[in-house]
Amino acid sequence: MTRSIIVAALLAGAAPTLAAGPLPPTGPAPDPNAPSSVLGPVLPPVLPPGVIGAPAGTGRWPAVAEARADAKGYTVYHPARMPAERLPLVLWGNGGCKDNGLSASHFLREVASHGYFVVANGAPRAERPVLAALPAGGGRQPGALSITVADETTVAHLLAAIDWARAADRAGPFAGRIDTGRIAVMGHSCGGLQTIAAAADPRISTAVVYDSGIYNVPHEVPGRMHLDKSDLKRLHTPIAYVLGGQADIAYANGDDDVRRIDTVPVFYANLPVGHGGTFQLADGGDWAKLGVAWLDWQLKHVAIAGHQFTDQDCILCRDPRWTIVRKQFPGSP
Repeated sequence: MTRSIIVAALLAGAAPTLAAGPLPPTGPAPDPNAPSSVLGPVLPPVLPPGVIGAPAGTGRWPAVAEARADAKGYTVYHPARMPAERLPLVLWGNGGCKDNGLSASHFLREVASHGYFVVANGAPRAERPVLAALPAGGGRQPGALSITVADETTVAHLLAAIDWARAADRAGPFAGRIDTGRIAVMGHSCGGLQTIAAAADPRISTAVVYDSGIYNVPHEVPGRMHLDKSDLKRLHTPIAYVLGGQADIAYANGDDDVRRIDTVPVFYANLPVGHGGTFQLADGGDWAKLGVAWLDWQLKHVAIAGHQFTDQDCILCRDPRWTIVRKQFPGSP
């Protein structure tokens, strides 16, 4: 397999700025993708309208999270000082399909700081602290997956964020600032399944699936995401899968998805950090760097970003930590 590294240009720049405002740690961080029966049935309360935390991110426009009265069930991320140009729209599905749009807050502030308007599929409830290093094991390990509770968010609500963004682009503080002609959908774990389902929508331009894949052994739990491998045929845009190695509980599912996809370009990046990825590291770690580069290529047509994915001897193919597979892929951006 080809090997890869995140391009040096993305690793360079200002020192990481930690987002302000996360909850203080009260013990070992819970698995962000565990079902409610594990984390407890009571959700943290929804935060009141307003900006959440200080601007953060390594991009040109440090970004904030925001709770908005006109965006019930969503958390929005955008540059603290909006640039003059219209920003592509990124939809985000949370790990565990949780109703907490702050579950990947450090990662999403980083994405938004590079000139994207992000809508997370969940109300703003509580964010976790930045970690100095990934925990041992990297989250849930392979084995039997217990699915016992209904999802807290839906694909329909995720896609309805497009309608909200179109209305916000017509009037209000974001008027003329959101480009709903350029839309990506991204998500982690169960949110990655929402991403695969939402990516069939003709309004979607590209998709990134983190630590996820359609179940190789289907489940029949009411209220949970129901996809089968035939749904991969509905994909119509380039798609990237980012998995956390064989210790990632979703590894077998995602790996099988990539083997089956034969109609659209697919980029498969595998780094052995486990199912939790790097979302809780400062500015989202490698998961954010790869995701921003993909968005820059797919939505902004930045050639230098595209070369990280397309070149035969690309910079993304030189780091032995990463394993890369490309299928139906262009030879140049």
